[in-house]
Formats: sequence, structure tokens, C-alpha cells
Amino acid sequence: MTGSVRARAASLAKLVELLVFPSFCRICREPLDEPGEKVVCRACLAKLAPRSGPSCPLCGRFHESSAEDHLCARCLERAPAFSAHRSCGIYGGTLKEIILLFKYRKYAPLSRPLARYAEAGLASDPRLWKGAHFLVPVPLHPARRRERGFNQARLLARDLAKLRGMKVLGGCLVKVRDVPPQAGLRAADREENVKSAYYVRWPARVRGKTLVLVDDVTTTGATLRECARVLIEAGAKDVRAITLAQAL
Repeated sequence: MTGSVRARAASLAKLVELLVFPSFCRICREPLDEPGEKVVCRACLAKLAPRSGPSCPLCGRFHESSAEDHLCARCLERAPAFSAHRSCGIYGGTLKEIILLFKYRKYAPLSRPLARYAEAGLASDPRLWKGAHFLVPVPLHPARRRERGFNQARLLARDLAKLRGMKVLGGCLVKVRDVPPQAGLRAADREENVKSAYYVRWPARVRGKTLVLVDDVTTTGATLRECARVLIEAGAKDVRAITLAQAL
């Protein structure tokens, strides 16, 4: 390929990129003029600081009125099937804006910086990673996946696995009921909504394994609890969970 042909090809590729992705940051509206910038600029991504502070050591619920970690009332009453869950931050501000762009505006490339954010915030917690065999994305029902175009949890798991040198166990945990979205439901209704919505297609693949569930946002933890329950019932040795954000 001659130099002129390569130059024309590069120009065409840049034109296609500008048509597919915006040329300005979808949050601060500043131009995306740094190499590799897509959808959200580096300055806005730099605002994604992992939350520090007390939480429930089991379900990871953030404590706003306490100075130290302690079990929350819900875990004292009924412990979840997973052994540990951690969220990177509170679902608000820039983090919420980026997740909404990723999830509902179909900006799939945002999975990479969000995975880096998760790695930066959670990499040092041995309760999540010690002895873990696979990352397991929380699945979407096929109808919802076709509507959205991708499963955001699977993209996050894929890119986080690359950062951690792990593998993704995809297609094993499946969603068999297309239940209404959890958003807007009361806590008790969320539990009922996801009951029996998930199924382990190939139990032999999870038997004896330590798994880490991956999802974008948690509110009451109902989805993570149900996914962990069916994985444990299918023979998983241990299930942990991580999410990008926690809605308070």
C-alpha cells in the first residue's frame, strides 16, 4: 500500500469514526482532541474516583452515618448467597452520567475506561479476587439484549478480565424470564421480580469454582443475590460480586 493510499484510508477511517462517535465530550461538551478519546474526555473520566469509607463487609452496602465497617441490618437478618460484594462508587454525578451513556445510549467503547475504573478501585481487595476462577457477567434476557444491542455487564467483564488476566464464563448463567426492569420497584418487589429469573445452563462449568459476578449498578442487591443463589445451588464453591456503582 502506497503512502497516499494509506493516508486516504486513514482519513476515511477518521471520517467513519466521527460519524459513529461524537467529536465532543458527551458530558462537558469539550472537543475530543486527545488521541484515543471517545465519547467522554479524559478530564471527565479522571473525575471517577473510587469511594472510600465504611460499608457492610458482606453485601458492600455503603454506610453514611458510621465511622467503621459493620454488618448491615439486612445481612444480619438474612445473609446473601455471595460471600462478598463491593461497589466502586455511589450512583451519581459523573459516574452515573457515564453509566447511562454506556448502558442506554449504546456507547460500547465506554466499557474500557469503566473497567479500568473498577480495577483501580477494587484490585486490592483480596476478598474479591483470591482464588477466583472466572468472571461471570449478570445476563440480560435475549429480548432485552437484542433491544439494547449488547449486554453491558458482559462488556465490562470482558475488559476487566483482560486487565486482571482472568477469563469470562459467558453463556453459562442465563436469564430465562424477561421480567420488568428493577428500577422503580420497592425492595420487596425487586426480590419477587427476579425470583427464578436466572438459570445455570451448564452446571459442570461452575461446579467447585470460585466466581465473581459483574454488573453495572446495584440498588437493593436483589439481582446479585438471586444470581449468586442459583450459582451456589448449581455447585459453585464460592460467589463474590462487583458493581460499578451503588444507588443509595
